[in-house]
Amino acid sequence: MLKLYGGVRSRASIVQWYLEELGVPYEFVKLDMQAGEHRQPEYLAINPIGKVPAIVDGDLQLWESGAILLYLAEKYGKVTSSPEKRAELAQWVLFANATLGPGIFAEASRERELPLLMTALNEIFGRQSFLLGNEFTVADVAVGSILSYIPILLKLDLSSYPAVLNYMKQMSERPAFQKSIGGRR
Repeated sequence: MLKLYGGVRSRASIVQWYLEELGVPYEFVKLDMQAGEHRQPEYLAINPIGKVPAIVDGDLQLWESGAILLYLAEKYGKVTSSPEKRAELAQWVLFANATLGPGIFAEASRERELPLLMTALNEIFGRQSFLLGNEFTVADVAVGSILSYIPILLKLDLSSYPAVLNYMKQMSERPAFQKSIGGRR
C-alpha cells in the first residue's frame, strides 16, 4: 500500500487531498516534526532533504508535493497520453509551487504579485469552472490548495476577485478536500 509521509499542518495534506480524490488506498505516516522524526536516518533514506511530504509506492520513493501530484495523476488518474495536455497539467502544478505560493506568502513581494496573480486567475475562473475547463484535474488540487491557505494563514481581502472566491468555495466543498485540508482547519 502507498505510504504518505507528513506532519500536522504540512503540505502532505495537498497530496492527501488528491489521494482522496483518486480513491487510492494509502497509509498516512504522521511524523512528529517537533521531535525531529523527519531528520532521523529512516526518513532521510526516503527524502535526504528531510522535508515532507514524501511517498513510498512500491519501489518508488518520491518527495516534493508537485512531483508527487504529477506522478499520482500519471499512475492513478485520468491523464491523457497527449504531451500537450500533460504539459498543461505540469504548468499549473509548477505554477502553484513556484509562482502562486511565493507570490502570496512572500511578504516582500505580495503587494506587487497578489493583484497580478489574482486578476489572471479571476479572469480564468470567470470563464470556466476549473483551470483546464470543465473538468477537475490535478492542476486544481495544486492551485486550489495554495488558495485555500489564504483564509487560514493570511486573512487577505479577496473581495475584488469574486470568481477566485467562488472557486475557493467550490474546492473547499469537495468531500476529498474536507477529508484532508478542510479537516485540518
